[in-house]
Parts: sequence; structure tokens; C-alpha cells
Amino acid sequence: MLVAFNKPHGVLCQFTDRSTPPRPTLAGFGLPAGVYPAGRLDHDSEGLLLLTDDGALVHRITDPRHKLAKTYLVQVEGDPGREQLARLRDGIELRDGPTRPAQARLLDAAPPLWPRDPPVRARKTVPDAWLELVIREGRNRQVRRMTAAVGLPTLRLVRIAIGGVALDALAPGQWRALPHATPFS
Repeated sequence: MLVAFNKPHGVLCQFTDRSTPPRPTLAGFGLPAGVYPAGRLDHDSEGLLLLTDDGALVHRITDPRHKLAKTYLVQVEGDPGREQLARLRDGIELRDGPTRPAQARLLDAAPPLWPRDPPVRARKTVPDAWLELVIREGRNRQVRRMTAAVGLPTLRLVRIAIGGVALDALAPGQWRALPHATPFS
């Protein structure tokens, strides 16, 4: 089984949480029994999360050797310039080594997304912008670290696609079953 889920902001990519007080987890969304996340999204990130009961498919989706594209909409603080976008496209040197080159483009306007709860704090004196960023690896907090490295801290991060699977019209907290492995064959 393969499931596409729109993970809301503030939800952990696991089914249990032992912290006090407990934080929201995947257990509260009526997902099918036996599926587990193929990859992760940070607590502060939103959007497409794939879940499956197939270990080989998890490997196909998450192993960086497969170079599966992951597409993000990223609201950043600042006004991105050509040099910053070029650095993202060339790859960024992070503490754990260089990233692979990314596709990066500045969006003309904010994308039509659902409101985030809680909303991103708006500051009148600091501009913000939206980028579309496509990466082909999945390190811990990679997009946030890449944008910070070029002087554009991330305010909101929404994954909209993994390989051939897009978030489409799924609202936060909703899921849909997908044809098994078709987008990753």
C-alpha cells in the first residue's frame, strides 16, 4: 500500500510521542494500519508525506542514490537575488558536505496554499519571497540549511511533490491511497 498524506504544520512524522505533553503525531489522522513514513518532514514543515508498508519502496523513495526529485515551496525572509539563486543551483557547502545542485526559481507571487496554523509572523520592515526548490537528496533540514546559507532564512516550507507524486488538492490532514509503486518504477 502507498499513501499520500498532507502533513500539517506541527505534526510529528511518527505514530507515537513520549514527550510531555505529547505532541500531535500521524496517529490522529486515520491512516491505514501498517503504513510507515518513507522519509520525513520536520515538525515545522508541511505538505506531502508518503507512507507505505513496503520496505523496498521506502528504500527506493529515500535512498539518495536514486536521486528522486523532491519539490518544495519555500517562503524565505529577504529579497532573493540572482547570486543567491545561482548558489542554490550550484550546490551549497554545508557542515556535512556539499549538496547536489538544486533547481531554484523565484515565484512571482505567493502560491495558493492553505493558511498555516499558526500563521507565519509578518514583519513590515523585512520583505519575504517565495521560491520553488527541487532537490535530489534528503538530508536533515536540508532546504532550511541551504536557504540560510545564502542569507535567506526559511519562514514556511511546504513539500508539494516527490518524484511523480504531487500533493494536488489534498487539504492538510487528508490522505489518499495511490497505485502501488507506479510513480517510482
